[in-house]
Amino acid sequence: MKRSWLVPVVAALLLLALPPLLSPYLHDLVVKIAIYAVFALSLELLVGVTGLVSLGHAAFLGIGAYVTVLASGDSGGSVARVLPLAVAAAAIYALFVGALSLRTKGVYFIMVTLAFAQMAYFVFHDTRLAGGSDGLFLYVKPTLATLSLDNKRTMYYAVMLALIVSYALLALLQRSRFGHALAGIRVNEQRMRAAGYPTFRYKLAAFVIAGALAGLAGFLLAVKDGAVNPELLSWHESGAVLLMLILGGIGHLRGAVIGAIAFTLLKELFQLEALLGPLANHWQMTLGFTIIAFVALLPKGLIGLGRRFTGAAHG
Repeated sequence: MKRSWLVPVVAALLLLALPPLLSPYLHDLVVKIAIYAVFALSLELLVGVTGLVSLGHAAFLGIGAYVTVLASGDSGGSVARVLPLAVAAAAIYALFVGALSLRTKGVYFIMVTLAFAQMAYFVFHDTRLAGGSDGLFLYVKPTLATLSLDNKRTMYYAVMLALIVSYALLALLQRSRFGHALAGIRVNEQRMRAAGYPTFRYKLAAFVIAGALAGLAGFLLAVKDGAVNPELLSWHESGAVLLMLILGGIGHLRGAVIGAIAFTLLKELFQLEALLGPLANHWQMTLGFTIIAFVALLPKGLIGLGRRFTGAAHG
């Protein structure tokens, strides 16, 4: 086994052995972090691997979440039916958005993805089918064979399995011919096109895969919270997941997971009145200053800090 696989495998084993040691609060927090790690990994495929900075990625998260609730209905449904619908809906919208937005580049691409996300946001916000600004409730959670995701232990292992599979899938994709082509597009798309690669198709495929994984995260988030609302599709969510990548370190799958952990923990920490007192009411400001400090001191993200210590030790 290569050394690069050692840390993810050990981390996966620790996560699977963790439930008996967790309090109800920590249990929910770990599940929340894992779901956002899947979401961050989906964006990492675009930003870190392909070089496409999207500010509308939350649209796929929200679509996956809404389809989960709508497909479950009042009587619930099976994971085998609801999950593919949620992932497929997100992937189809990603195909539509990608087919149009990938014809632009740079800041224009960022703004077009944001525009499509806002369009989806207002569709869910302004229609009765989606519950309007109040959103929808998931009254009966999907079942997995004889197991119900309403059971916290079952939900925990389902989320961890989704995280492990997503990480492994993207790791294998990076090492494949397809992944190397995406890396070449990130470095110099014009040269890849001159070499005969259909770069538009490669980017569109990456965009759809990323959208599908975001839909998976949306499914998990809807099941965990038992409710959805239009804010899941807002640009704030897209900005938050982009900050996770920046915090962890763009260009590394482990960086996406580390960034999701750091961002979620910082958000929870700065909202604790027992720790910060009245300042907890202004946690957005505190979080903003902290992120600015991280970016200034650690331009390569938290994963760069580990590499710096490793380099110093070898030196």
